[in-house]
Amino acid sequence: MQLNVNGKQHEVDVEETMPLLWVLRDELAITGPKFGCGIAMCGACTVHINGMPARSCSIPVGQVSGQVTTIEGLGTPDAMHVVQAAWVEHQVAQCGYCQPGQIMSAAALLQVNPNPDDEAIDRALSANLCRCGTYPRIRAAVKTAAAKIRESNL
Repeated sequence: MQLNVNGKQHEVDVEETMPLLWVLRDELAITGPKFGCGIAMCGACTVHINGMPARSCSIPVGQVSGQVTTIEGLGTPDAMHVVQAAWVEHQVAQCGYCQPGQIMSAAALLQVNPNPDDEAIDRALSANLCRCGTYPRIRAAVKTAAAKIRESNL
């Protein structure tokens, strides 16, 4: 089966029922998306499918069509996505386990709403759980990224 991940076409020989998360991690060695709960409730496995956030732990790879983007495809250490840069600026991560999913959800939010208020941020990221409780820093980073996006569009 063909799978387009982070702009590259991959041929994978797996059962169509295998969750996308395991294809990414075990078959393609893309380890940014994390296994948290396995039932799409924690957000650690969040990726984009055709630009929309999706929980890769509960999506059978056979149902995936189009472009899959993981945290690795969002930006690089040399050319970080604006959300990734804001995360660093606000020192959001503590343990860091949930952060790829948080960042992917925040990036998806800012694609559709470049000026979110606290309620919009909380709603968009409410399904991404952070055991360290860095929610105030997450919100601040999203606001910083949003401001930078708006500035660049002027």
